[in-house]
Amino acid sequence: MSASNCLRCLVRPSAVALVPRQMLQVGGGSLTFTATAATKGASTANTGGRQNANRPQKLRFKKTKKKNVVSSGKPPLPGERKAYRKKIVLSNNNALPVPGLENLRPNDLSKQENVGTVKALPEDVVDALRAMEAFKPTQCWGIFRQPSVLIRQETVDLTNKMKAAGADGKTVRMVIEGNRITGKSLLLLQAMTHAFMNDWVVLHIPEAQELTTAVTEYAPIENSPLWTQPTYTLKLLQSFKRANEKVLSRMNTVYSHADLPQIIPVNSPLMQLINSAKEADGAWTVFQALWRELNAENVPGRPPILFSLDGLAHIMKVSDYRNPAFELIHSHDLALVKLFTDCLSGATVMPNGGAVLGATTRGNSPRSASMELAIAQREAEKAGEKEVPQRDPYGKKYDDRVEAVMKSVEILRLKGVSKTEARGLLEYWAASGMLKKRVDESMVSEKWTLSGNGVVGEMERASLLTMKA
Repeated sequence: MSASNCLRCLVRPSAVALVPRQMLQVGGGSLTFTATAATKGASTANTGGRQNANRPQKLRFKKTKKKNVVSSGKPPLPGERKAYRKKIVLSNNNALPVPGLENLRPNDLSKQENVGTVKALPEDVVDALRAMEAFKPTQCWGIFRQPSVLIRQETVDLTNKMKAAGADGKTVRMVIEGNRITGKSLLLLQAMTHAFMNDWVVLHIPEAQELTTAVTEYAPIENSPLWTQPTYTLKLLQSFKRANEKVLSRMNTVYSHADLPQIIPVNSPLMQLINSAKEADGAWTVFQALWRELNAENVPGRPPILFSLDGLAHIMKVSDYRNPAFELIHSHDLALVKLFTDCLSGATVMPNGGAVLGATTRGNSPRSASMELAIAQREAEKAGEKEVPQRDPYGKKYDDRVEAVMKSVEILRLKGVSKTEARGLLEYWAASGMLKKRVDESMVSEKWTLSGNGVVGEMERASLLTMKA
């Protein structure tokens, strides 16, 4: 080994050490460079690299022709997405017909011996319920052969109260409360079914949030602090006419109404009065005249009225509408909401009897402290408790108007179904071909326990979730 390589720590390295080993072996010979040439070559290469790196790059734009984008289809029309989202499918031809399934009769929902059985809805009642938008897209109607309902103990209790109120000319004022997916909207549907089959007049508001979330037109009423919603009122009149046509065709007017869009003589068909609302501007006037005719006293043939609303918490708060001073309008200052709250509180009396039902919702619901407090107070009074819940002394979100409406209402709390009712429901699912298991005591206990002690929506999730569209 050379001295220059052995003593590299003491002596300046030679020029050969600066050349890479690969360059020293070319064609079997060796290449030698002087230190000056190697150093100069390395510095030149490094300088050239830095100059190339600092040199600005030129951008070259190539003129290319854009490819034509082929459209896969036309865009959805206005309202088409909403119609698809709210589409209701009530039958499935692939499902098995349930042997022995009977149609509901007028008094079936009020008989105690029918608790735990499943009955099919008649076709004319299905058409009326569809017109009133009583069916919900989240319900599992489309996986069975025909729409059917389970008769629960709460159904029998409610329909018996409605029957007694219609016979005595009184009014049932009730709020249906319960946890999420316990069947509150379905109980409203069963009350409407009982009313339709017993020739009642049904007026239903399917989504209360459409009245208070500033999604429909509104206008002030002259010489009144109230506000009307003409477009929604016209839509409500049209659905009311389609659903109650059988009962309304037998009724005539008994009053003269001077403010209507067209002259309606006394003793004219009530359908003619409703048909006079051809535009939204005169819809509220027609609705007032219709309400007066339906509540005429001492007139033979006037049926009881069922006035129902789903999503009660949405009308128990300040709405999203604003007045000309840009102040928020309370929900109870909207004319339609005011009519319902007056009927619910008892300020407006139905002389021919009937029922006013409001159902709460947990899926998409604002928090109303006054409504929750009133429900807790009514339940404590019904249970006979000595200590009734009171307001939080530091709370600022209470509403005196809401508490006045809820002061004397009756509360019906929905919980899970019993094991007898759960067995009847599971047997119906199995007979329809949707449940591929044997229904016995152990299976009923399993599903009833997994669903939180019989919560209907949880039973559907545990048994029918894979079958749901």
